[in-house]
Amino acid sequence: MDKVRELALKVLYDIDKKGAYSNIALDEALQEARKNSIKLDPRDVAFVSEIVYGTISWRLTIDEVIKKYSHIRLRKISPWILNVLRMSIYQILFLDKVPKSAAVNEGVNLAKRYGHKASRNFVNAILRKVEKKDYEAFFAIKDEVERISKTTSMPVWLIEELLKQNNEQVVEQICQASNLRPNLHVRVNTLKTEEESLLHELEKEGIRTEKAEIASFIQLKGMKNVEKIKAFQEGKFTIQDEMAGFIPKFLNPQCDEKVLDACSSPGGKTTYMAELMKNQGEIIAWDLHEHRIKLVDRVSQRLEIDIIHTEVKDATVYDERYDCYFDKILLDVPCLGIGVLKRKPDIKWRRKKEDIEEITKIQEEILQNCSKYLKSGGELVYSTCSLLKEENEERMDKFIRKNPNFEIEKIDNLQDKFVEKFIKEESFIQVLPNEKTDGFFICKMRKK
Repeated sequence: MDKVRELALKVLYDIDKKGAYSNIALDEALQEARKNSIKLDPRDVAFVSEIVYGTISWRLTIDEVIKKYSHIRLRKISPWILNVLRMSIYQILFLDKVPKSAAVNEGVNLAKRYGHKASRNFVNAILRKVEKKDYEAFFAIKDEVERISKTTSMPVWLIEELLKQNNEQVVEQICQASNLRPNLHVRVNTLKTEEESLLHELEKEGIRTEKAEIASFIQLKGMKNVEKIKAFQEGKFTIQDEMAGFIPKFLNPQCDEKVLDACSSPGGKTTYMAELMKNQGEIIAWDLHEHRIKLVDRVSQRLEIDIIHTEVKDATVYDERYDCYFDKILLDVPCLGIGVLKRKPDIKWRRKKEDIEEITKIQEEILQNCSKYLKSGGELVYSTCSLLKEENEERMDKFIRKNPNFEIEKIDNLQDKFVEKFIKEESFIQVLPNEKTDGFFICKMRKK
């Protein structure tokens, strides 16, 4: 039996039935395979990743195809067999380099092992009927919302929310971008090396690279096991999307300032601020859970940064020790995550419309509470990796009305041409997800 496809099936099962997050479940499965002496070359790792992320991304569309050919309702199908069908149909519909015969045969073999004889026959019957035209037929649907939903595998409620603030063409582009495979960017640790030096070092190791549009960021091509690169182990770079990296750069922390990162895990933005500050000053980094704070500690140690002090803390609860204490504050708040679906496709199936009210309440509480920690004249950046106005512009408007001692700063003199095109109304940056980067909202405020 194909060890790679079996590994992908186990990851999909854990995500589906155990509520595991796709990136964590995949990483743990690959580590476990290595511990058990299962040899996986880079192509195997890439194929497992492709099946897992692709199957999750396209789940809605794939399920519609299963419904077309199955006499059994989805909720009645064994989770193992349902995921065998999903991953096999993903290969048939979307992976041109995989022969249909291979997808069918390996799917039937998996059904034999994780089901019974009837399961094997059931899977075989469905997979042999599936053709690429089953997907192509969805483009003929006349109802726009249903068409976009089934051709991009996006929940209807989310499309309807996006249509409240965008036209159909923009919404369709957002939905299409959610199924792209993300680029892999890394950030140069300028405390230990320089961009040109790291580029040369990586290229000597045979790693294909390309300069990103934002300074100190590099794109790695065809690379999966980044943690094995010597320069990574030596702390010369860390993984970070270039748009995510722009957020701390926009806050512009300086040497010897006191800075708060109230929602810091996993530490990418926190450590970038430390690098921008040349490891001089003080950064207090909070997160609600201890295991997530440990992620910040780990990346700080690898990058040899010592100005970050972590605390397990609820950012919605006032702490008088920090009243008017900080020069700068970064609030990269919890959000629906619609801008990063191509990295975390399971978000599409975990979130629901009712979550909007709950998440915006948390965002408002964090912003209102943490604003008390800012010095007069200090600056605060509020950001999300989401796209809904309720999480972004409306949060800013409500906060400013409630707190007249704050003002939104106009955006000018940006040196990054890549970002300038995303400025909206001179007061915030809204990046829609595309083939190059994730989606983000960024706004800077000053305390008068």
